Amino acid sequence: MTYIVTEPCIECKYTDCAAVCPVEAFHELPDRLLINPDTCIDCDACLPECPVEAVFSDMSVPEEYM
Repeated sequence: MTYIVTEPCIECKYTDCAAVCPVEAFHELPDRLLINPDTCIDCDACLPECPVEAVFSDMSVPEEYM
């Protein structure tokens, strides 16, 4: 399973989700964060920490972000 960062992350200034990642799978771009699927260990630590609810497993991305 892979985790995906969706549209609500654009321009979000909080990095709480990245801070809890035990393997540093998040990478910061100028306007959002990305998750490296090769580094991510699917631990789910980032899900409850995202203040804008932008992180989803690839199997549960809401249709509005597809």
